[in-house]
Amino acid sequence: MTAAPRHLTIIGAGLAGALLGILLRRRGWDVDLYEKRGDPRVQGYGGGRSINLALAERGRHALRAADADDAVMHHAIMMRGRMVHVGDTEPVLQRYGRDDDEVIWSVHRGDLNIVLLDLAEAAGARLHFDAGLDAVDFEAHRAVFRDPRDDSTREVVFEALVGADGAGSALRAAMHRVCDLGQRSDFLDHGYKELEIPPRADGGFRIEPNALHIWPRGHYMCIALPNDEKTFTVTLFLPHHAPADGGPAFDQLTEVEDARAFFERDFPSALALIPAFDRDWRENPVGQLGTLYLDRWHLDGRAVLLGDAAHAMVPFHGQGMNCAFEDCVALARHLDAHEDLATAFAAFEAERKPDAAAIQRMALDNYLEMRDRVDDADYLLQRALELALQDRHPGRFVPHYAMVTFMRIPYSLAMSRTDLQRGILERATAGHASLATLDWAAIDADVLDLLTPLADVPA
Repeated sequence: MTAAPRHLTIIGAGLAGALLGILLRRRGWDVDLYEKRGDPRVQGYGGGRSINLALAERGRHALRAADADDAVMHHAIMMRGRMVHVGDTEPVLQRYGRDDDEVIWSVHRGDLNIVLLDLAEAAGARLHFDAGLDAVDFEAHRAVFRDPRDDSTREVVFEALVGADGAGSALRAAMHRVCDLGQRSDFLDHGYKELEIPPRADGGFRIEPNALHIWPRGHYMCIALPNDEKTFTVTLFLPHHAPADGGPAFDQLTEVEDARAFFERDFPSALALIPAFDRDWRENPVGQLGTLYLDRWHLDGRAVLLGDAAHAMVPFHGQGMNCAFEDCVALARHLDAHEDLATAFAAFEAERKPDAAAIQRMALDNYLEMRDRVDDADYLLQRALELALQDRHPGRFVPHYAMVTFMRIPYSLAMSRTDLQRGILERATAGHASLATLDWAAIDADVLDLLTPLADVPA
């Protein structure tokens, strides 16, 4: 007699939950997904406030594993690099990679979620909307879900729960009540607000579509990412409270008139592209930015967390979704390798936890680069040297952004090599204003001494 399929109950039918559902169904698992919100395919997307995401190779690899890449890429817009807007000069493109084979993709969170939900349902996963996790009895393997529309509840029996329910995870809270997860949250003193650049009157993009636009201003910045409906989502990152130097902050911009005056002074070229600025400023709330750290991601074989529920990060490396998708692939692989769920969950945590910590740190580091360094002469010289060394030592000196974004090596390895390479770049360029005056023999020797050849993870 054929054994009944194993069963997993996924909490959260957002991006990671839906993708994991597809991957598990392809492996023969019985899957139920529970989502506290309504079905976005029926009532429209009503998810989180950050609506644009940067899809990179790590995320695309996971989508290919789920046969979802083609459907998702139909909605994606190529971004070749950062289009940096400084003063009154023409914006300058700083490429992410060497050519159009090394790019990232802007995708609307709602479009992506709907594609993945359709594919999960087609694969045989059962989707339950308006079903928020309300209580868990881990000893009895029973979970209670509450319908926010009428406050009714339903109880279900589970084999194991997977928490893909985001930074405010209800499953994580339930686990923490029975086992100390060592939870710590570190919130930035900066927040964000989203605005929109609409299409031109003829329906086209108002500015260059194949780039991430950035207006760096030192302790704060604006960015704009393209959408496939020819709009841009603009995000202002700004301190919540006025810093000691007296710079701008959200608490100084409580009135739309003050906000408009701030944009007229600091972001005039961006403001000219946002005709509904006053409405967007009033209606869109200020979001929080923080990093979530846990000492423990699983409760023996009864529950495990992944994605933002386990390691939420700030968005400044564009890797939150890509990291969560890598989690899904890794968890599915460990479930293949280990019959015992506790062993599979522990192996998954042991593999992914160091990499999550690494990308969390690199995301924080990248905020400083984006807002304060992309128009800095020292940074630009080091970036030029980085690209030169990539050509002089192919496979050995790999730029930081390429390791994180275009490769699938562990984030922790990318971070350790980045630290070594940063030292090489800083030593080589100290006191110099041009590549022409550098001591290339000494630099080459430094590279060969400190860096071993680097190979990507096989496809």
